[in-house]
Amino acid sequence: MTLKERITEDMKSAMRSGDKERLGTVRLALAAIKQREVDERITLDDGQVLAVLEKMIKQRKEAITQFQSGGRADLVAKESAEITVLQAYLPAPMGEAELDALIAQAIGQTGAASVKDMGKVMAAVKALAQGRADMAAVSARVRAKLGQ
Repeated sequence: MTLKERITEDMKSAMRSGDKERLGTVRLALAAIKQREVDERITLDDGQVLAVLEKMIKQRKEAITQFQSGGRADLVAKESAEITVLQAYLPAPMGEAELDALIAQAIGQTGAASVKDMGKVMAAVKALAQGRADMAAVSARVRAKLGQ
């Protein structure tokens, strides 16, 4: 079962159980997936669906910081609940040691020697860590390793 099919099945089960909050979030995810498919005239594979979900989570995290600065605890709670639902579709996060090993492997494969080669390393790491690691944190780690 593809990730998109799993999300669709979860929408159906949320409808049956009457879980309105979960249903709303799952529908938002399916709408974002469908929108990208229509815009690009393609059918998304699991990696592309993960990218859509990661983008949605990132948007919600940014919204939470805005709502916190505005004193809107009700909206912070709503966005946090949506993040929890969306994160259930992401694969298990990578551990620190696993991520460091992946970065070292990518540096070795690409022959990167300086920060100028960071793009090559990030492309290799992103292919393997998609949905399992925060790419901003990975970028900082790669920069630190290449800057040594």
